Amino acid sequence: MRRTGFPEGAGPIGIFDSGYGGLTILDRIRKNLPQYDYLYFGDNARTPYGTRSFEVVYEFTSQCVEKLFERGCHLVILACNTASAKALKTIQVNDLPRLDVNRRVLGIIRPTVESIGSLTKSRHVGILATPGTIKSMSYPMEIRKLFPDITVTGEACPIWVPLVETGEYDSEGADYFIEKHVRNLIAKDPAMDTVILGCTHYPLMLEKIRKYVSDDIRLVCQGDYVASSLQNYLQRHPEIDVKCTKGGGCRYLTTESTERFLPSASLFLKEKIKAETVAV
Repeated sequence: MRRTGFPEGAGPIGIFDSGYGGLTILDRIRKNLPQYDYLYFGDNARTPYGTRSFEVVYEFTSQCVEKLFERGCHLVILACNTASAKALKTIQVNDLPRLDVNRRVLGIIRPTVESIGSLTKSRHVGILATPGTIKSMSYPMEIRKLFPDITVTGEACPIWVPLVETGEYDSEGADYFIEKHVRNLIAKDPAMDTVILGCTHYPLMLEKIRKYVSDDIRLVCQGDYVASSLQNYLQRHPEIDVKCTKGGGCRYLTTESTERFLPSASLFLKEKIKAETVAV
């Protein structure tokens, strides 16, 4: 049965993540499209998603998307690779017809993949990501759809997200885990010249990751590509653009207590913010 009661007027663009990493995507989107209003929602009480099953990730993500719809969002970006890999297609195919066919939910894997063809010369690409994203095979499948000549190799990095969310990503102890997975990836295919950081947390570790790759390997952070893709999408879909308010504001929701959310969020945004705790 289709739900009713969602606001009919224009609203902010919703940005969802299982935790904090999506703030790196939000930051790039706001720099690229500062005129829009944004509502960020982090499911911080239930993070991480990376090791959870497809069914659980879909359930959690769907609940949070509905919450953003209830807050007036007509367009929601899943700024989380795991949610994009495990939940996006089901939400688009099954949930939107039930909830509201005029709303849109987009992911961040496709925009990243679309950029790869022009970035790699060797046609060998690596993916560093959470176990859930690697297991889903979303990146290899999407890359092969667009660029069947590209060889894709993945490496799961189960400890990287906890390193970031505990603030230990810049410590000396983090180097062991960063070096281990980077070297594992490169050893699998020494011909790779491009590595996608397939988790929105990983840009915070960019400088440490750079220490363990050669200068001829390009590291791809998703934020700029997602921001550019969103700008293009809104230009191509004026019927969605008109439903997105443009006041240059940004609000933050979390399923965790604000006392826990705000200090960690400041690591990603480098600014003080206010947030509201919500239940799903």
